[in-house]
Amino acid sequence: MIEGKRIAVVLPAYNAARTLEKTILELSDVVDDRILVDDYSSDDTVLLARGLGLDVLVHDRNLGYGGNQKTCYAAALERGADIVVMLHPDYQYTPRLVVPMASMIASDVYDVVLGSRILLAGALRGGMPLYKYVSNRFLTMFQNLLLGARLSEYHTGYRAFSKEALRSLPLETFSDNFLFDNQILAECILRGMRIGEISCPTRYFPEASSIGLLRSCEYGFGVLMTTLRCAPRRFRPRAMRESWREDQIREATRVGNADS
Repeated sequence: MIEGKRIAVVLPAYNAARTLEKTILELSDVVDDRILVDDYSSDDTVLLARGLGLDVLVHDRNLGYGGNQKTCYAAALERGADIVVMLHPDYQYTPRLVVPMASMIASDVYDVVLGSRILLAGALRGGMPLYKYVSNRFLTMFQNLLLGARLSEYHTGYRAFSKEALRSLPLETFSDNFLFDNQILAECILRGMRIGEISCPTRYFPEASSIGLLRSCEYGFGVLMTTLRCAPRRFRPRAMRESWREDQIREATRVGNADS
């Protein structure tokens, strides 16, 4: 726990047997729950995960990256998590940042925290292909402009959420593919959630998962469409855009008064 809050790390896995153990060995002991959801892998991911002592859920068919995350978050909340950190088990993102990211939420400074590959130029140093870096910068600039945010990137797969944030989001309405990450972040921005970032070194190597050029293009087009659909909501009255945060404050006050 951190500041009395229960921490869960969820790992959406697909054929992650080659990198899973390295990822788990770097997780801190303060993590209360380690939940791996296997999306119908064809390798030994499930067997290895159970041997490492993880709580393992297995899909009976491939539901996609977004579909996997939906199971991850539902399982973490069901187990009583106060903070949920989503970490890829491919060892591309360092597990050593789980505690700092969770702490930023536990201290009630942020509702959502992103592990950014772009801050301090970590992506290029870690080997991100140049075409992915350029497209990342263009899409991020486009989304910041239309959504009114100032994030360094929207496309990292390393994220932490408070339970209140996750419970308020319409997760089942989001895509089951890679666009899920972008849709959930756009929704967080439009609901006025407090979003923090932390610089995260990344590694690009053959065993790490990565989508190819064609799927990257499909993802980029989906990001543009998501942004264009969401942007008009930015111009709603301020009171409507900030209602989520105000609701959280009222609920915390109500609980505090009841306890006293």
